[in-house]
Parts: sequence; C-alpha cells; structure tokens
Amino acid sequence: MTATGVRLRVQGRDGQSSWMRFAGLDAAAATRQARRDGLRVLEVEASSDAGEPAGDGSRHQAGKTAAATRGAVFDLLLFSQEMHSLLQAGLNLGEALNTLVEKSQGPTRALLSGVEASLREGKNFSDVLEAHPLQFPAVYVATVRSSERTGNLPEAMERFIAYQQQFDVLRKKLVSAAIYPALLVTVGGFVTLFLLGYVVPRFAAVYESSGRPMPWASGVLLSIGHLVYDHAVIAISLVAAVIVLAVWQLRQAATRQKLVELALRLPGLAPRADLFRLSRFYRALSLLLSSGIALPRAMGMVGGLLSSAQRKALAGARERIEEGGSVSQALVQFGLATPVAKSLVQVGERSGQLAPMFDRTARFHDEEMTRWIDATSKLLEPVLMLAIGLVIGLVVVLMYMPIFELAGSLQ
Repeated sequence: MTATGVRLRVQGRDGQSSWMRFAGLDAAAATRQARRDGLRVLEVEASSDAGEPAGDGSRHQAGKTAAATRGAVFDLLLFSQEMHSLLQAGLNLGEALNTLVEKSQGPTRALLSGVEASLREGKNFSDVLEAHPLQFPAVYVATVRSSERTGNLPEAMERFIAYQQQFDVLRKKLVSAAIYPALLVTVGGFVTLFLLGYVVPRFAAVYESSGRPMPWASGVLLSIGHLVYDHAVIAISLVAAVIVLAVWQLRQAATRQKLVELALRLPGLAPRADLFRLSRFYRALSLLLSSGIALPRAMGMVGGLLSSAQRKALAGARERIEEGGSVSQALVQFGLATPVAKSLVQVGERSGQLAPMFDRTARFHDEEMTRWIDATSKLLEPVLMLAIGLVIGLVVVLMYMPIFELAGSLQ
C-alpha cells in the first residue's frame, strides 16, 4: 500500500518559492510544520511519497480539493460576516456552516462543503481552515485557533471583520483614485488615434494638391497619418490585439504582482509603499495580540505582509525580542518603526497595552495614507489633462502649420 502525504509550495525568507513533500501528514499538519520552519505556504496539493500516481478515488478527491483551493473567487470578509451573524443568532458551528453551504454556489460551495465534511470527522475548525491557505490566511487561522481556547468564535470573527474592513477602506480609496486618471489616458489615446487615422489624412490630401513644400515636422505627421489610414484594418487589429493582450495579462495574478512591484519601486512611491506595508503589519500584529498570540510568534506569522528587505529586518527584530530586548527598540533598530510607532509602542510597553497601540499606529498611518492619496489624485488629474492636451494640441498645430505658412506668404 502506497504511503500518502501532501506537497506544499512554500516561500522562504529570501522570497523564493519551491515545492516540498511531507510524507504521512495531512494538509493541516504539513502546513503547521512548514510554518514552524519559517516558511510561507502558498499552495497545497495531495501527493504520493513513492512518486506513484494515486488511485482513481485519491485522484478524484485531490482534484476536488484542488478545485476548491484554487476556486476563482472566495470572499473571506463576506464569509466571516455571514458566519458571525449566524453564530450570534444562536446556531452552532456545524449548523452555520451547513447554512452557508446551502446558499453558496460554484467553487465557494465546493470549498465550504469540504470544510464541513472535515469538521464532521472531528477535526478542529482552525486545522480545517489551515488546509486551505489560499482562502484562509495565517492571520485568520490564528484568530480562529485562539477562539477555540476561549470558546468565543463570534468575538474572534468580529475582530477579523474590523481588521479586514479597515484594510478594504484604504484599498478602495486607492482603486477609486486610479479610475479617473486611467479614463483620461484611455480617452486621450483614442482621440489621438482618431486624429492620426482620420483627420490628418484629409488634411494631407489638401496639402498635396497645393504643390507647396511643407514643414518637416508636418510632413512626418502626415506620413504617419497616411500609414495609419492606408493600413486601417491592420492598425485596428493591432490596437484590438494589444487591448485584449493587456486585459488578459492583467487578469493574471503574477502579472499584476510584477506591475505593482515595478510601480512601487518608483522614487516617489517606494517610501509610501513601505509605509503601507508597515501599517498592515501593525494592524495584523494588533489582531493577533488581541487573540492571545505571543508577540514573537505573531511577528513570524505576519511577515508575508512585508517586502523581502523588511522580512529580513523582521527576523532580526524578532530575534532581539526573543532575547528579552525592548519591542520598540528592536523595531527602531531594524527600521520597522516610524517615529509615531516608536512613541506609541513605548506607551504600550509601559501600560501593557501593545495590541491597542499597534492598532492606533496603523490607524494613524492609514489616515496619513488617505490624505496623501487625496492630494496626489488632485495633483495627478490636472497634470494628465495637461499632458493629453499638449499631445492633441501638438497634432493640431502640426496639421495647421502649412496653412499658417501659406497665410504668412500671402501677407
């Protein structure tokens, strides 16, 4: 009989990901072991230690698990809100899960059905959730696990809902601030293409019939207009292909991640990106500390919210804290504390209220980030309008330049 296990795709502290095989362990136990080793679990897959393909039943179950794990969309906040409401209404955990399974569809229904089935087998709710790291992050699992000790799952859900809602407010602010500039660039691009492909060729016919020499810049513009007009089908096809390719690429998580990383390396955005990551880090620490998780362990669980450089600094700060050092001094020494965070954490150390102080620090920086987004969007919109106006104005001026020269010669 072939010994079975699981394969995990994990990410180390250096940011590199790889597959690891765990023989004789289920997904929850393998995930716990990987996290104890300081690894971040990215994906779970059933496997066979002997390298042989599993039987038909095993393959079928693994396929169902993989389909649920890689489900298209799973709204963790909505799940938590609905679960919290049902538990507050007096339903027990099994009844609440069964209710959510009946109302769900597609990949979400498959995922929750698997969770419900594992729960019926007598497993802990946190262990069941830990087997699906893509849908239930480590912060969420730790919050649920702490509630299993206190017996107050609704309160743990409420804390996570507040944590996630505060993060979503800032994310929606970023998205809404980017919509108008994106529309401006899109409309400006289509107007420029219309001028080049339709208006410029008609001006070119008038100039060519006059037999007069044209300025060099106007000649280049008219040549481009002719090229677009003579090959309109090819030009439209290329534009459509570029749009389709761009949309397809943007739907890929890896592409979006690379674009975000490139954008966040820009000189003006890099410091703000680091501050945003630190704000999420402080908020997650506050959530875990409120759930009863020890600070060094909590710091290891939320390291994935930081950049690779910040994760290396976090390892040093965590080691210093485990040796008995001051939390605020360790964070300052390794560059993980802003001046505001330093002051508030020092107050938290003296009063024994670290969790509220981390939360207050995160809220302070979120408000600072919101003000920066508002100011940047107000500045960016007129700058983009000016740039688009300059491009369109340049095209118009180059089209009319021969007419200006003709009028000057007549005078």
